Amino acid sequence: MSTTYPWAGHFLPSVLYDINMLHQRPLKKRLLIVGLTAALLLAPQASSAKEAAVTIKDALGRTVHVPYPVRRIVALNSDVLEIVRTLKAEEYIVGVFSEIVREPEFWGGLAKKPKVGSWRDPDLEAITALAPDVVVAYGRNPGPALEQKANLLGIQVLRLDFYKPNKLEEEVRTLGLLLDRRQEAERFCEWHQRHLKMIQERVTRTSHRPKVYIESYSDYHAAGPGSGGHEMCILAGGSNIADSLSIPFPRITPEWVLDKNPEVIVKAASYGNGFSLKTPAHFNQRRDAILRRPAWHHIPAVISGNVHVMDSAIWAGPRAMIGVGHMVRWFHPAFFSDLNPEALHRTYLETFQGVPYKGIFVSDDFKR
Repeated sequence: MSTTYPWAGHFLPSVLYDINMLHQRPLKKRLLIVGLTAALLLAPQASSAKEAAVTIKDALGRTVHVPYPVRRIVALNSDVLEIVRTLKAEEYIVGVFSEIVREPEFWGGLAKKPKVGSWRDPDLEAITALAPDVVVAYGRNPGPALEQKANLLGIQVLRLDFYKPNKLEEEVRTLGLLLDRRQEAERFCEWHQRHLKMIQERVTRTSHRPKVYIESYSDYHAAGPGSGGHEMCILAGGSNIADSLSIPFPRITPEWVLDKNPEVIVKAASYGNGFSLKTPAHFNQRRDAILRRPAWHHIPAVISGNVHVMDSAIWAGPRAMIGVGHMVRWFHPAFFSDLNPEALHRTYLETFQGVPYKGIFVSDDFKR
């Protein structure tokens, strides 16, 4: 519950306003507003720091009162964990999703944190034992039963996605405020915006939007509107053949793809663990399986070999901009011959994640 301070209203109306509007103000003014808000919330008039709260909008557009400052986090997925590490706030992680053990080399010490079950089906008893200030989950997964059970146990659930490029900076700033890591959040957002703006400006130079089939992790499941893969395709100047479908990950048929006649195919590889790979063989095998699908040799993308497989680490999430960098080279090679996605990835890993750049994250270009 948000703490109210009647005396504060005389000179700072509505201290607990929607912080998602902060990014529209100059950086110095944002820091001043947030700093003053925090000072008021933690002032001596409050009976304890735990009573203070900040009001935010979550990934579902709901108003949520979150304890301020957040110092104990349970992270239910890799995207929020990656942003916490970007914000240099790893010490606040008290519990992690069980699937983290699939990438121990990338996560380092975070992989040794207490496990709280799957990102889809967390263990509320294990979470309760860790006494977190917040549990951060995707907007729609796990489902609403998570709040229903967590509320009974006094656990605060915060839903932030971090996998939609158009919302990434907004959500990073939100978490940066809650963790008192505003400067770290701005550092990342400015880097992200600078490169994304460059890509968007170049895409506008061409009127051609190649038809693209974006296949999600499961075979014959497209990435439709509402998915991170769809947003990446649009940002990279592609025309998603699934853009008229009504759900994020619709199951489609091989005949449907044939009828749409895509010029490019991009497939997501789940748990590719590209950080530990030394060759692209894992991704090349998946690419070749797509090239061999019955009757698909009539599809322009297959005829030209413009079929690619991308590791989940750069597919959608904090590193989606790197995946977009690969996509624009596949969609518009004449306009992006000088763009080096690997260099962007190196900067991201070494500057924001504190790990060395290594691994393989996309399949080789196909050569007949």
